Amino acid sequence: MELIIFDVDGTLVYSDKRDSRVFAKTYESVYQKPFPSIDWRQFPHVTDNIIFGTVIRQHFQRTPSAEETADFQAIYMDALRRERQKQPEHFREVPGARQAIRQLQQTDRLIGIGTGGWKTPAHIKLSHVGITVEDRLFSGGDNKPNREAILEETIAAAEDLNGGALSRIVYLGDAEWDVATTRNLQIDFVGVRHLGDLDTLHAIGAETVIQDYTCYATFEAALQAARPPKK
Repeated sequence: MELIIFDVDGTLVYSDKRDSRVFAKTYESVYQKPFPSIDWRQFPHVTDNIIFGTVIRQHFQRTPSAEETADFQAIYMDALRRERQKQPEHFREVPGARQAIRQLQQTDRLIGIGTGGWKTPAHIKLSHVGITVEDRLFSGGDNKPNREAILEETIAAAEDLNGGALSRIVYLGDAEWDVATTRNLQIDFVGVRHLGDLDTLHAIGAETVIQDYTCYATFEAALQAARPPKK
């Protein structure tokens, strides 16, 4: 059995950093402190949990509690919903993503999600564009130390469903940290750069990069050609 895992932001959905700005504005509203950056490369690991915890430590010299994190998530999710209600056209799928997922779900593969975002906000983003994936194979950044742990959780769940080892794993992502994570885990990788700057990922080791999912045959060929990123 093959497992195909998708990142969320930039890979299946796109908001031109609006979701990142919602995260930052929510933080500023709650804590009355300036959010340092929405350039996620400035953080030690690109997950909502690590980003939130890092900024809290910078501002208050402490680690947020589980209750505090949950409270912030709830406010953030309300803000995400409001933004989508106000301007739904700005929160869209990467072209062809919904149909590609549906076609994959008609095959004998397992389809999962592995996102650095918290799981419940990620559900909001996907449901807005009509993408659904089995919850058992949906892993987010909640309480994870890094992105490797996120993918490992999805893989373990898939192996449990499969009753044993998987024949192949492919991960689709859009960012340099996705390249690094799949290189570390030696997982086959397909880059997705829907704005067309495919060389961004090629330059750091990704062998297979697509712009979107509008041609399913091209997407399927990319899955077949996927390999772990080069060093």
